[in-house]
Amino acid sequence: MFENGAGAAPRHEPPRLTAVAAEPLTAEALLHRTALGEDDAFADLYDLMAPRVYGLCLRVLRDPAQAEEVAQEVLLEVWRTATRFDERRGSAGAWITTIAHRRAVDRVRSAQAAGERERRATAEAAEPEYDSVAETAANRMEHRQVRRCLKTLTELQRQAVTLAYYGGHTYRQVAALLETAVPTVKTRIRDGLGKLRDCLEVAR
Repeated sequence: MFENGAGAAPRHEPPRLTAVAAEPLTAEALLHRTALGEDDAFADLYDLMAPRVYGLCLRVLRDPAQAEEVAQEVLLEVWRTATRFDERRGSAGAWITTIAHRRAVDRVRSAQAAGERERRATAEAAEPEYDSVAETAANRMEHRQVRRCLKTLTELQRQAVTLAYYGGHTYRQVAALLETAVPTVKTRIRDGLGKLRDCLEVAR
């Protein structure tokens, strides 16, 4: 009825819809979804936790290459064991970093054990297999005379000297073969070689 007049009814514009940004999911939510087999959730969890996991591993290992390798192992373990996470016992971040710390410490201990084994092997390789008396006897005396003089030794002396002299075993190896302590083997070899030397001197 009113046409462009002052009394025309006001026009009402439709309400405008504003987009509401979705809040990012928490680590706990992503972990629960990962446990349900949602690969996208794990990808988001990976992006969220990888820097933190790597930083922790680097602090423990002090080697970027090893830290990266261990971090990958940790996140793979998280993916495989996501169903074990219990939110009642702590946060997802704490659960994941606990795994990371354990893995990093295990790698350090493994490297230390390997280094210790290598040091022991090097030390045993450097240990003389027999002393200079036996070497002199081998160079100067006939095997017949040596065998005859060996009969003058006690059983343990003869076994120890024979294993070291003829077998080329180290003191530790001789001790293991005779089931005897290393200091005892060293004493028996020293005493036996002393008797052997005296016997060979007389046989000249």
